[in-house]
Amino acid sequence: MGIIQELGYQVPRPNAAQRAMWVVSSSRPGSWLFARSLHHVDKVLLSASGGRLTAAGLLGGIPVLTITTTGARSGARRSVPLLGVPYGDDIAVIGTRFAQPGTPGWYYNLRANPAADVTYKDKSARAFAREAGDEERAAIWDRARSIYAGYEAYARRITGRKIRIMVLSAAQD
Repeated sequence: MGIIQELGYQVPRPNAAQRAMWVVSSSRPGSWLFARSLHHVDKVLLSASGGRLTAAGLLGGIPVLTITTTGARSGARRSVPLLGVPYGDDIAVIGTRFAQPGTPGWYYNLRANPAADVTYKDKSARAFAREAGDEERAAIWDRARSIYAGYEAYARRITGRKIRIMVLSAAQD
């Protein structure tokens, strides 16, 4: 069984208001604001809803899962809500950081320790991460753009670094 099936992961169909929010969230000011605030809002919403609600899910119709990694340097457990992109039976996550400078810390954490816990709504699964290969990247990127059109704007603004993509597979016991 793949991680998508384990989690019951689904990509919702956003309504017109949610798609309109994509314009705001992918703009320079919107992505700057969301990069600095959305994780704080999500922390409260996730806690209050038992892990079922996120701001990106409510406002943008974006399927968000929470990935808990082990810090590459600190060894501390770190949780971050991310958009998940279905890829076969696996789920890919993309390191855009809302088009802000730098590669996100979760990427380095997964490189150093590929074991992670993934939560979607009220289900959790152990996962193993690997970096997407070149051919996989194109397919994942195309699927990601169909889930959230803002990725296109992010890609235009991200220069000087490679956008990292990690594929999460169900951990084999």
